[in-house]
Amino acid sequence: MALALGLVAYFVQREATDAERRPIVIGLLHALSGPMAESDAPLVAAVKMAVEELNAGGGLLGRRVELRIGDSRSDPSAAAAAAERLIGTEQAAVLFGCGSSACREAVRPVVEAHRHLLFHPAAHEGMALSAHIVYTGPTPNQQALPATGWAMGGFGRRVYLVGTDGLYQRRLGIVLRDFVQLGGGQLLGERYLPLGAGDMGAVMADLRRLRPDVVLSAISGAGNQAFFDALVAAGLGDQPVLSLGAAEPEMKAFGGGRLGRHFSAWSYLQSQPGPANEAFLARLRRRQGEAALASDTAVSAYLGVQIWAAAVREVGSPQTEAVTVNVLHQSVTAPQGSATVDGRSRHLWRQLRIAQVRPDGQLREVVLLPRYIRPEPWPSFRSAEYWMAELSRIEVER
Repeated sequence: MALALGLVAYFVQREATDAERRPIVIGLLHALSGPMAESDAPLVAAVKMAVEELNAGGGLLGRRVELRIGDSRSDPSAAAAAAERLIGTEQAAVLFGCGSSACREAVRPVVEAHRHLLFHPAAHEGMALSAHIVYTGPTPNQQALPATGWAMGGFGRRVYLVGTDGLYQRRLGIVLRDFVQLGGGQLLGERYLPLGAGDMGAVMADLRRLRPDVVLSAISGAGNQAFFDALVAAGLGDQPVLSLGAAEPEMKAFGGGRLGRHFSAWSYLQSQPGPANEAFLARLRRRQGEAALASDTAVSAYLGVQIWAAAVREVGSPQTEAVTVNVLHQSVTAPQGSATVDGRSRHLWRQLRIAQVRPDGQLREVVLLPRYIRPEPWPSFRSAEYWMAELSRIEVER
């Protein structure tokens, strides 16, 4: 009997020791193909770099971090299936990704059912919270709303909105519609296009007819190429445009610098000075080559890994439920300053920089809001009940 008990104890101990030596598997969920692949590529590169840095420093808790990748194929249903595989088959301790709100909302039931954890890096519409998601991208009050207020003050209050026909853009549209009207402006029109759409004829006809003071663009992915091309071809290259979905990699890839009065709004700009950003870009270029480009969303993806790793170290385990709680207390150094999780909302506090797109596609800062902005997932100028009713209405309309 004593021998049997001794053998059981030995094998239990050996199994525990083996588990402590096994890599910590994490999942990455982004579009490697389809219309969102160009936009998601810098996010994939940023997460890979963050994992490489962890392993170069000895891993986490003495264990190597192993990255498994799921291709969402720019399709929410494919993203949900990939998330299920990463959690169930690959045994990933955490997921990073979803470059769109539609992807995030498709994956949310999966992570909630498994009591798992997702770090979501993209700008989003708010009006949704999950105890199993950390949102490292901006809410409307941290990006779209103050940037729109700035544009209306600088160019005029007659506004036109164009966006991809997606969950983020439709929901953002109802927020912007109220915000513009409450600010004494007029939303002249809004139009939503299929993901990756190349035909901008109807949008250009609207712009010639309505002659807005400023165009707000919430176009995602490769649709930006068609939009910029169409503006130039239509002789509207000097039309003031505020892009809320395209950052520096998209501006470079799709020729956003051809527009004379083209602006964007983010917390992070590749061109911003400072040793933290210079060191971040140097590390990125050592891994990806001198032509590598960073973006706000890519930095948000990178910071997700850093925040998760800080929580794992503090807990002393990658166990998901413990990390999910501890992550709400984390603050890490970021290329643009610092990144602190707001425990009330599971979002980051963020700065806002408004920038003009230069001819080479880089962003030149023109305005920096001096204080970090606390996230408000539910825009505070209306009640939560009002927003819920609006969400229900647009779902019926669609």
